[in-house]
Amino acid sequence: MADNKTQPTTASVADFLEAATPARRRDDGIMLDSIFREVTGAEPVLWGPSIVGYGSYRYRSPSNPRTTGDWPKTGFSPRKAQLSIYGLKDLPEGAALLPALGKFTEGAGCVYVKNLDDIDLSVLRKLIAIAYGRGDD
Repeated sequence: MADNKTQPTTASVADFLEAATPARRRDDGIMLDSIFREVTGAEPVLWGPSIVGYGSYRYRSPSNPRTTGDWPKTGFSPRKAQLSIYGLKDLPEGAALLPALGKFTEGAGCVYVKNLDDIDLSVLRKLIAIAYGRGDD
């Protein structure tokens, strides 16, 4: 079976977030970390070089059942152009609530947000709780 190439690391999440650029992305990343910790009660883990993840679960790819791996239940990456937030739309309850989040765009497995001022943080907290509460860990 093929495994996911993005794996948890022992790198410091705090150091990673402090090094994020531009400054706005660093500030938003630090705020997101605080929100994710508050909602999940979990310590973050840096997955690969750039994803801050909370919890994990075992998945099997719907398009290629031989592909399996571990992935964060939810998390984010403070990329230069925008924030990538993972897990918010994976479950039906999250997908139904997602339109209430505010201004965002979607990728295949994530939600892109330009800055936290564009979204409703109370809705984000609900979406994180849904994603973290998945029962398949």
